[in-house]
Amino acid sequence: MTGVAGTKPGTRGRLRPVWEEEPTKAGLASKGVVLVLACLAVLFPLWVVVVTSLSSVRTITDAGGLVVIPRGITFVAYQELLGGGQVTRAAVVSICVTVVGTLFSMAVSVMCAYGLSRPGSVLHRPLLLFMLATMFFGAGLIPTYLVVQGLGLTDSYLALILPSALNVFNILVLRAFFMSTAQELVESARIDGAGDFRILWQIIMPLSRAVIAVITLFYAVGYWSAWFNASLYLSDPEMMPLQNVMNQLVLKQERPTGLTQVINTGHLSLLAVQMAVMVLALIPVAVLSPFVQKHFKEGMLTGAVKG
Repeated sequence: MTGVAGTKPGTRGRLRPVWEEEPTKAGLASKGVVLVLACLAVLFPLWVVVVTSLSSVRTITDAGGLVVIPRGITFVAYQELLGGGQVTRAAVVSICVTVVGTLFSMAVSVMCAYGLSRPGSVLHRPLLLFMLATMFFGAGLIPTYLVVQGLGLTDSYLALILPSALNVFNILVLRAFFMSTAQELVESARIDGAGDFRILWQIIMPLSRAVIAVITLFYAVGYWSAWFNASLYLSDPEMMPLQNVMNQLVLKQERPTGLTQVINTGHLSLLAVQMAVMVLALIPVAVLSPFVQKHFKEGMLTGAVKG
């Protein structure tokens, strides 16, 4: 007995469509080589950054810069950065802005997507067309800045949240997923006397955990990685988030507040500090991504295709 493609049952080939030919050994080998090269292209720069951040001044000097092969590990750069000062304060700012901004964006996006997914909601079609228009036509940087300035949001953390609180693409994905929810459940809940908020909270959201997890990650990564709004709307250096501090250290070669003396005495390398800040900025995304990865296929593809 053979499978779909003429292979024995229980093997991977039985799931292959009948019109698809069996892969050749050369094809399989080339795929493996491409995957290995792609992994190396991603992991090698990350390895260099991490190793350099854990290297001593002497190791970095002997290597002439970035370190590829570690020779001794030291956590001096991380101890100095996390011991207080500019970087620690910037990390706290980034965490707070990311948490508050993500919660606010998700709350507004979910409610907006649910309202647009209900065919009988008031003006849902004109509102949907209006939101779609914003994806193709924007006012520009200067009008946006004037609006933020007119609202008195400059030199305020609200300027890091409100201008980028909503993403129309994310709302459309949520809307499509909500529309694919079984309408029988919604109608049954309405017959039992449930209102829209209860239906959204107890029926729609539990069935949409996958897409909500993916959109939450999108918003969180966006807030965590954003630096342009802070450079545009904030003038106080003590209010800057971690990404702006990293930009000052890596691109502008500025020395972090409180570490100048340690660097000048030769106990700490500026390059190690720069790499350590980059590692600290990568940790949240690297930690959260694996937990949400399993939801990407169900959340994004289903939400994008249905509806």
